[in-house]
Amino acid sequence: MEWLPIVAVVVTGLMVGVELSVAFVMNPIFDSLPDGAGILARAHGGRMLGRLMPFWYIGSTLLVAGTALVVPDAAVVAWAAVGLLLVSVVLSVTLLVPINDRAKTWTAETAPADHREQATRWDRLHLVRLAVIVAAFVLVTVAAAR
Repeated sequence: MEWLPIVAVVVTGLMVGVELSVAFVMNPIFDSLPDGAGILARAHGGRMLGRLMPFWYIGSTLLVAGTALVVPDAAVVAWAAVGLLLVSVVLSVTLLVPINDRAKTWTAETAPADHREQATRWDRLHLVRLAVIVAAFVLVTVAAAR
């Protein structure tokens, strides 16, 4: 099972990379597009990633839990990473997904008047989630290195 911590680090690290890209590359690009195009781009991104990310978050959590079980010297650190990943899942389900579920259906014609405020709220919550998963990634990397 020596491969498991490596897989946990790679899968979790790739997830963090995608979420960093969303926060600091994709959404800023989308927000610089003309209003209708930006709304459509965010909606499409929400649909694409909305299908993928639940599996990625849960998969990462399970891989890190497996790491906690197979690396007893680093179990406390790995379990802390699991806890942070679970916090990120709760944040996602309770705060981010409801906004995303609305936004992924919007077009320039159907977006509500407060669509920018909702997008800004999602972006801020996403940064909180991002900080949590970065911390989890650091912890699982430390655990895997032991």
